[in-house]
Amino acid sequence: MKKFLRLLKITRVAGRYRLQDLLEGFQLNSALALLLKLPLRADPHLSEMSRGKRLRLALEELGPIFIKFGQLLSTRRDMLPLDIADELAYLQDQVAPFDGEQAREIIEKSLGSKIETVFKDFSSEPLASASVAQVHTATLHTGEEVVIKVIRPGIGRIIKQDLALLHKLAEFVENFSQDGKRLRAREVIRDYDYVIHDELNLQIEGANATQLANNFKDSDILYVPKVYWDFTRQNILVMERIHGIPISHINELKKARINLKKLAETGVEIFFTQVFDHSFFHADMHPGNIFITRERTDNPQYIALDCAIFGSLSEDDQQYLARNLLAIFKRDYRKVAELHVECGWVPPDTPVHAFEATMRSVCEPIFEKPLSEISFGSVLLQLFRTAGRFNMELQPSLVLLQKTMLNIEGLGKELYPDLDLWETALPFLENWQKQRLSPWHNLNRIKDKLPEWIEQLPDLPELVHEFLQDSRASRRQEIQALQEARKKMEKLRQKRRRKRTAFGVAALILAALMAFTALGPWMNTFSPMLWAAFFGGVGLLYFRS
Repeated sequence: MKKFLRLLKITRVAGRYRLQDLLEGFQLNSALALLLKLPLRADPHLSEMSRGKRLRLALEELGPIFIKFGQLLSTRRDMLPLDIADELAYLQDQVAPFDGEQAREIIEKSLGSKIETVFKDFSSEPLASASVAQVHTATLHTGEEVVIKVIRPGIGRIIKQDLALLHKLAEFVENFSQDGKRLRAREVIRDYDYVIHDELNLQIEGANATQLANNFKDSDILYVPKVYWDFTRQNILVMERIHGIPISHINELKKARINLKKLAETGVEIFFTQVFDHSFFHADMHPGNIFITRERTDNPQYIALDCAIFGSLSEDDQQYLARNLLAIFKRDYRKVAELHVECGWVPPDTPVHAFEATMRSVCEPIFEKPLSEISFGSVLLQLFRTAGRFNMELQPSLVLLQKTMLNIEGLGKELYPDLDLWETALPFLENWQKQRLSPWHNLNRIKDKLPEWIEQLPDLPELVHEFLQDSRASRRQEIQALQEARKKMEKLRQKRRRKRTAFGVAALILAALMAFTALGPWMNTFSPMLWAAFFGGVGLLYFRS
């Protein structure tokens, strides 16, 4: 009944905001088209709003889970119309907080102790409130200031119910719309399911933060607050409290005399270092999750918060991105097409010349602009979109990368409008590519793998023996299969031979009969011996065959 009532509310909200208009232009199954024509009451005051804004407001009204879904959906710019994606990007994390005393009870239950036992003081007033959790400030008895992130009570049950409905709706869209499969609705919901469940486990977020801090422990350009693991559980996360300037507060950054040009370039450096050197990147770097330290003005330092969503690229993914982006920058579209086929990102039967022509038609207008006006993120977006026309299946990590790249570039342009992302990114990519191809890099890779190889060395004779045994067994199976096939062929030949023998015998018998008698008046015009000769010849031919 609860699911049914929830579905009714979703239907009512969809009708009020005329969300069925979003499906205009799609080829729909007749049953779905009829369903969308049902008299759902629309709000006349919303008729002048854009379709993207109506969708955003509807998601906000449906609650935290749909807000979060809208945020994730906004990252799928490879499949959404840009006007909708841009509007969904405005969705904010700020939602109504739950009662602070309830947060206190959750913390005490999770830690098995009274608040006063663990913390010197605790603020029941939340510092911030988001769709899945909210944050409270506290102080440890050692004097260290911390923040406590607490998962909303009952949010798991709500997520489970809403996700079940979203999965059903996605399946419905794909089954009843001819364009539904192209939208890959079920794939989007599966990705969201994975992300939202990770966000519900704050120990995963703590582990991500610890890994990010370790990756930049020898660097002074990024700081990650310390995680207090003794007080962290699946539903609460205790971290060091930081004091900095939100990166979106440009005027405050200027008052603090932060070098904005250097700040923008450092953000690009951090991103590419995470992607290509660490293969572990923060995939939710919107302005609300980034602060800047006040003390370092000429060489600004970033502070990264909210490490719930992270992406990781394989070596093949890294090579794909680096080589393709370099080829695009050099306008070598033939190379781009060949790389896509070589990397297996498009089907092997993809016509290279057609893919090359499409890439050229998309990218050449972009490169007609001055280099400083070219959006790196837009080029990446066009690359994915164009490849999508040739049945390229995007990996979730590449989607996260695209979203993060657009966030970073947009943020950089806001900090320093004259930022030339290519000037920073391309040398990085070229140096990375040279390092990957250098003998020293490959020697280091061998050096890293050498202990593992040495450890496996005593097992080498046994592995060789097992390999030879497997080879012999496989060979015996092949020989046995071949013999069985030959036996079947021989049986088939014998069966055909018996049929031909029987037919030949019948023909010879008939020939003998023809030699001694005429079979009817209709044969009187022909010599019986002529008929005997004919059937006898047929019989001999079948015997010979």
